[in-house]
Amino acid sequence: MTREEYLKARIKEFGSQREFAKFVGIPHSTLFSILKNVGGASIDNILKICKGLGISADDLAEMEGVEDTPKGYYTNNETAEFAEYLRTRPNARLLFSAAKDISKEDMEKAVEYIEFLKSKNK
Repeated sequence: MTREEYLKARIKEFGSQREFAKFVGIPHSTLFSILKNVGGASIDNILKICKGLGISADDLAEMEGVEDTPKGYYTNNETAEFAEYLRTRPNARLLFSAAKDISKEDMEKAVEYIEFLKSKNK
């Protein structure tokens, strides 16, 4: 698997390429070009992409020729399923994009607490 294939797979977990580009603060057209040729990208854009995916630039550099399919972002399947549910809720999408080590129960508690806080402000 090439670095480009790895990035495409990871970005797909986030949602669309357009959503991810907006999330990391680069134009969609720039992301599209990078996904064709990572080696030609500026270091600033690579760092933004890596930060958005929760990986280091060193990790990405070492990925050329990796044969395995990428492991999912979340370490627990139940958490991954709940995160996917939350991903479809616009108000919760960004909140859990970096919570890969959290349990589903803790994620549910966080959602409940956030909803409680929002209800207090109405």
